[in-house]
Amino acid sequence: MNKENEKVLERLKRGNELYIENNCYEGDVSAQIRKKTSVEGQHPYAIVITCADSRVIPEAIFSTGIGELFVIRVAGNVLDNHQLGSIEYAFSHLDANLIVMLGHTKCGAVYAALNSHGNSDRYIKYIIEDIHEAIGSETNDHKATVLNVKHGVNIIKNGFHDHPEIEDGELDIIGAVYDIETGKVEWV
Repeated sequence: MNKENEKVLERLKRGNELYIENNCYEGDVSAQIRKKTSVEGQHPYAIVITCADSRVIPEAIFSTGIGELFVIRVAGNVLDNHQLGSIEYAFSHLDANLIVMLGHTKCGAVYAALNSHGNSDRYIKYIIEDIHEAIGSETNDHKATVLNVKHGVNIIKNGFHDHPEIEDGELDIIGAVYDIETGKVEWV
C-alpha cells in the first residue's frame, strides 16, 4: 500500500475507534462544509462499497462528514458494471485512491445465499447468484461474508489492473467486515 493510502486507512481506522468509543457520529455535516463542498466540489479520500442494509452507515462507522467518502451501496455489496463505473468515476475524476469493500455481519443477502438455491424473487436472485459464486459451498455465515468481501476485492482488482489512468501502486483495495452489534470493523 502506498504511503498516502496508508494515511487514509489509518484515518478510517481511527474514525471507527471514535465511533465505538463515543457512541455517536463525529462527522462534519455543518452549513459551512455544505457551502464549501458546494463551491469547491467533492474531494473524498476513500471509496467505500457496502451493503444497502440500513444498519450499515459508512459515514458514521468511520466518523466522517460531507465530502469525505464516496459511498456505493447495493444489497450484498455485489458488483456489476454500474458499481464499477462509479468506482472508476471516483478514482479517475475525484482522486480517491483507497477502495474499501465493506461487508457486514448478519447480512440478509449472504443469509439468503446460504439458505437458498437461487429460487428467489424476480431480481433478488441476481444478488444471490453473485454471492453463491463468491462463497461456493461455505456454510458458515461469517466465513461466507469474508469470502464475499474478498470476491468483491478481486473483481475490483481484475477490473482495474490495467486501467490507463492508474499508475503502479496508486490505487489500493482492501476488504473489511463491519460488526453490526459491536460497531468494530475487521480488516481482511
